[in-house]
Amino acid sequence: MRTGFYLLLTACLSLNAFTVQARQWVASWQASPQPVWTQDFAFPTGIPQMIQDTTFIQNVMISRGGERLRLVLSNRYGTSPLTVEQTTVSRRKGPAGWMGTPTTITFNGRPAVTIAPGQQLVSDPLNMPVADLQQLQIAHYVNAQTALETFHWDGRQQAVFSKGNQTQSPMSAAKNLLQRTQARVFLSRIDTESATSGCAVAVLGDSITDGNGVPIDSNTRVTDYMADRLRASSMGVINAGISGARLLGDKMGEHALARLPQDVIDAPGVTTLVLFIGINDISWPGTAFAPKQSMPGLGSLQTEYRKVVAFAKSKGLRVIGVTLTPFRGALAGTPLDNYYNDQKDHLRVAVNAWIRGAGVFDAVIDADRLLQDPQDITKLDARYDSGDHLHPGPAGNAVLAQAIAGQIRACQ
Repeated sequence: MRTGFYLLLTACLSLNAFTVQARQWVASWQASPQPVWTQDFAFPTGIPQMIQDTTFIQNVMISRGGERLRLVLSNRYGTSPLTVEQTTVSRRKGPAGWMGTPTTITFNGRPAVTIAPGQQLVSDPLNMPVADLQQLQIAHYVNAQTALETFHWDGRQQAVFSKGNQTQSPMSAAKNLLQRTQARVFLSRIDTESATSGCAVAVLGDSITDGNGVPIDSNTRVTDYMADRLRASSMGVINAGISGARLLGDKMGEHALARLPQDVIDAPGVTTLVLFIGINDISWPGTAFAPKQSMPGLGSLQTEYRKVVAFAKSKGLRVIGVTLTPFRGALAGTPLDNYYNDQKDHLRVAVNAWIRGAGVFDAVIDADRLLQDPQDITKLDARYDSGDHLHPGPAGNAVLAQAIAGQIRACQ
């Protein structure tokens, strides 16, 4: 009897150990940090330079759900310590968008957290079950006078700065409004933990990945559609896009290789990198963004692609390359109406031929051919064009997401 009891106990303990081991954190949402630029840049930041006694409230939609979640707050480009007195999380419930009761997140058991310059901190786990594609509202209260030096410019979601501690109020009821914005501050990633093992896909790109061109709060970025298609496979999808990002140069965020470690490699559970970047390297030269800069050579772009792919593969990631989409007529009628010319397009075509045929990537998504106008292959198909002839709208993003999802392997 005693021998049988011990065998049963050992079996139960082994099963429990397996269950615990199967639980894992997986990155479920991201807004890649970027340094705040100076006021003489072509675009305003959309955030105050300095805040004090202020709450920032933002909306997010995660990809993969779970029984617990944790937040990552970033001070990556800060030059002084960042203290956030309180951070709360609320779940959106029902079609009317009513927000549930805010719950305070802690860091080492305390609601307040101080993050050193250049660093990020991960919160304590919060026992808050969240569904796949769960919409959340995150509020942060900062008491001391604080310079905002790290942000994410193109959030494509409503957000507000309000006076005082409004962390217990939904955005719709926040008082003493100071400023509305579509940018993000403080929050850089959300991870979820589930009893089901899983993995994540990261899309490293520019404004097309970031969602420029989709309606605010519509959650119709390419990564949103991917999250919907991949959720049956228990996969997270994180958006490592930064509007204006480049393969070779810095400005609206660091170049791709420089931010690859923190924006992709460090995110838990990432097994696949989708690399969709390069159009700004080709098109910025000669515009108001880079008036004195020359176009890069094909060889320099190829070399940098190879470096990014090699580094990602050295960390065990599978890498999917995406060709650059057509852009004739891009940003016409704006101060950037010289974003396109035939010489730039010839370079884009050469880059795409190399992406397709070089054998550098584990798989290739031909976004160029998927989204081009069949009557004029230098232009986006009108069905997929957001209207600025550069960024796909929701329909284009849905087509891209379907193609990318079809190349994603199941979690191991």
